[in-house]
Amino acid sequence: MTQLRLSDHAYSGIVEIIKSEELQIGARLPSEARLAEMFGVSRAIVREALVRLASDGITEARRGAGSFVKSRPSERLAAFMPLAELPTTLGSYEVRFVLEAEAARLAATRRSPQEMTHIEEGLAALREALLSSEPAHVEDKELHRRIAGATGNPAFMLAFDSLWPDVEKIMRAGVDISRSRPPEVIATMLREHEVIVDAIRAQDPEGAALAMRWHLWEGRRRLMP
Repeated sequence: MTQLRLSDHAYSGIVEIIKSEELQIGARLPSEARLAEMFGVSRAIVREALVRLASDGITEARRGAGSFVKSRPSERLAAFMPLAELPTTLGSYEVRFVLEAEAARLAATRRSPQEMTHIEEGLAALREALLSSEPAHVEDKELHRRIAGATGNPAFMLAFDSLWPDVEKIMRAGVDISRSRPPEVIATMLREHEVIVDAIRAQDPEGAALAMRWHLWEGRRRLMP
């Protein structure tokens, strides 16, 4: 088993502890030494897993006190991905923050009038899907792809498509979890996309990149209760 897979094993194991022991937000996790003993790995592997968990907003480290639960993954996530896949699937956000924020920035600078119309049509389709009871992940994907396409650089499309297996799980889970909450959650999700498209329409590259990063950040947060 490679170090990366060992880290995934520790990551998933810590999430399982949070779930099985019903640790609430603010609860202290076992020490690094204890976690290493439980999973049969080194403390360095546990530390790597905790850094990734903190990056995903699930735990937080407090100097001199250890690691604590910051948020709990939604129970509904299990319908879309096995727990063992959680570290890899959520890890795709790190790539998307870089890839899609830059795609939005370049789209705002380079998009043609025809591409802008294409993006706006994608937004309209997503709006219709989100406001219905139908799955919206295909429309969500299509809007993000149209933004990547407006960069004029095919490499952005290839990179986005290579992430699709993980992105699809996230988009499916995000809509499902959001629909289980008050209606304003879906309205907020829609508004985030509208802000991205507004910035691209206004040819505001910094605004488009910031709006995309905010949308992805909030999307990851919506996977938690």
